[in-house]
Amino acid sequence: MTSSETAETQTSPVKYSRVMLKISGEALMGDQGFGLHPPTVERIAREVKAVHDLGVEICMVIGGGNIFRGLSGSAQGMERTTADYMGMLATVMNALAMQSALEGLGVFTRVISAIRMDEVAEPYIRRRAVRHLEKKRVCIFAAGTGNPYFTTDTAGALRANEMACEAIFKGTKVDGVYDKDPHKFADAKRYDTVSYDEALAKRLGVMDAAAIALARDNNLPIIVFSLDEPGGFRGILAGEGTYTKVHA
Repeated sequence: MTSSETAETQTSPVKYSRVMLKISGEALMGDQGFGLHPPTVERIAREVKAVHDLGVEICMVIGGGNIFRGLSGSAQGMERTTADYMGMLATVMNALAMQSALEGLGVFTRVISAIRMDEVAEPYIRRRAVRHLEKKRVCIFAAGTGNPYFTTDTAGALRANEMACEAIFKGTKVDGVYDKDPHKFADAKRYDTVSYDEALAKRLGVMDAAAIALARDNNLPIIVFSLDEPGGFRGILAGEGTYTKVHA
């Protein structure tokens, strides 16, 4: 392959130039019932690197449900605000794990926390975060919005809008949005596209209502795809693969 052909391959057009990848903390568990599974973290990091190598600027928000979920802690009698702050700290642990995996693959990153903890993460300053993206660093936003009563879905939609992302990619265990759980019902119907209002009205479980409303109000599409499909994230950006698009 000539140098010009190599350059053409490296600069092949992609559908979006800046995206938000939102994944749950449970996605990092692998087959375990709790905590972090390093091989799974590394596999997801390789998926992110494959997209980063296309020249796409990437933001990430990772949930903390594999370590602690504020809502479930509250349900067991813990004061809700305290439980939510504990959940935010869990997202920081996941963000640091993903940072370690990405930098082990040669991808420069920044963990940016909505709660100040200067020894392990940068504080959230929008203009600085945008500059990191422009320098092709992956920005991993941790600690949610920094406020209790808001989920990491909402944090993902908020940061995606602040960073001027062109789409939110929601990585899940299935290859799109279904009318019911496809793991439990053989007749579950998958949507190729669905409107924001339909997702809200039918409670399709794409993201929480606040996140979907925030995306709708700013006309930010949500792409729901399977994080377990090898190359799925990269394929969608190249116009391939199976997914559901939530848009106006």
